[in-house]
Amino acid sequence: MNPMPFSRRQMLRSVSAGFGYTALAGITAQAAAEESSKSSQPAGPLAPKKPHFAPKAKRVIFLCMRGGPSHMETFDPKPKLLADTGKPGRNKNAKLLGSKWKFNKHGESGLEVVDLLPETAKQADKLCVLRGMHTDNENHPQALEQMHTGSFQFIRPSLGSWTLYGLGTENQDLPGFISINPLTSLGGLRYYSSAFLPAAYSASLLGDANRPSRNPTIGNLTNPRLTADGQRQQLDLLQAMNRDLLKQGEDARVEGLIESYELAFRMQDALPKVMDVASESKATIAKYNAEETFGRQCLLARRFAEAGVRFIEVTHTDWDHHGFLNTLMPKNCTAIDKPIAALLDDLKERGLLDDTLVVWGGEFGRTPDDATTDGRGHNNKGYSMWLAGGGVKAGFVHGATDEYGYEAIDGKVHTHDLHATILHLLGLDHEKLTYRYGGRDFRLTDVKGRVVKEILT
Repeated sequence: MNPMPFSRRQMLRSVSAGFGYTALAGITAQAAAEESSKSSQPAGPLAPKKPHFAPKAKRVIFLCMRGGPSHMETFDPKPKLLADTGKPGRNKNAKLLGSKWKFNKHGESGLEVVDLLPETAKQADKLCVLRGMHTDNENHPQALEQMHTGSFQFIRPSLGSWTLYGLGTENQDLPGFISINPLTSLGGLRYYSSAFLPAAYSASLLGDANRPSRNPTIGNLTNPRLTADGQRQQLDLLQAMNRDLLKQGEDARVEGLIESYELAFRMQDALPKVMDVASESKATIAKYNAEETFGRQCLLARRFAEAGVRFIEVTHTDWDHHGFLNTLMPKNCTAIDKPIAALLDDLKERGLLDDTLVVWGGEFGRTPDDATTDGRGHNNKGYSMWLAGGGVKAGFVHGATDEYGYEAIDGKVHTHDLHATILHLLGLDHEKLTYRYGGRDFRLTDVKGRVVKEILT
């Protein structure tokens, strides 16, 4: 990129200091009007795009359970493990540990759900449970990064970013990819990054999982020094200079900056309205348990989906139960149970579930054996996730782990397969959704992945 001429540096410095638009020379009223007209049109990288084929889902809500929920205590009952509790396990100095909580069959499908999740169990006939999940790494940062981006070895775009790149978004006044209370430590920002894709496809982050808030927000949504009209005039000047730079040669950084400035301006009015839950009834607030952090996140997820946001991620942490399983498992299940059931009910009642894909799960599962008898280790070889809505079979179980739950043995679904299936449900061919960077065509699933057709309607 060529350096900015000194006169333009001066103008930019003046604008940044908040001086009035009319006092600045070099930009005519006609040019400003043209910039304003451009900014109001639904064009650019976030404009809606046609999928490769007819989609079953228009949007995704990903309920990310950071830490790895135990499949033996949620959606994969193991009677043999329970019967052999106390016997030597595969791991040295560890003994088999059966679940202390019962499973029961629910709904017309008879899908088995642990008693710790009574409200979610009522949604059994909406769930498609994948019991044969597996991934490549048993360390949290690497497994989380692969779950989000398909790779733990290199920085790659997030699943949400690929979704935006392929489809754009329906509401040009809101971000197309939102992560609520995201993970920001241990390399977490990479989970939501657009990496080498244009910057416009990165997630907008609301809050921080390290400091979870019932009212997560984006900082600096308001400008204490300028009115909306003043900000529009200021932005028109900046965008005119940015586009002038682009005439000297394409630069993805400048293009991303232009789009992010415009989106930020539009968000100032639209985002607070969507996030204001005051219009929700007391019954809805109670149903979601929205006075608590995770409940509020799920309610916001429904509101964002309703408003046309393409990809929404909600985070609950921490499911890393190496110890205190007997205390932490009931606590975490209680925190997510009502909100998730309310979300599925609400989406169904509003006619949104059919074209919204809800995904629940963590980066891996837990081991069937333990040295403490009150915890479980990491297990990337076999675990459970579930999907609902958006073109997947309802009240359905696919795959299985062995009789103790150590590893997937049937209907195996790798992270790459899950990503390929999610994109397929959105109308995108994971082998055709590519981006040329560094001399090669990259895709979310790299050179792997298959669509799990067994779970599709």
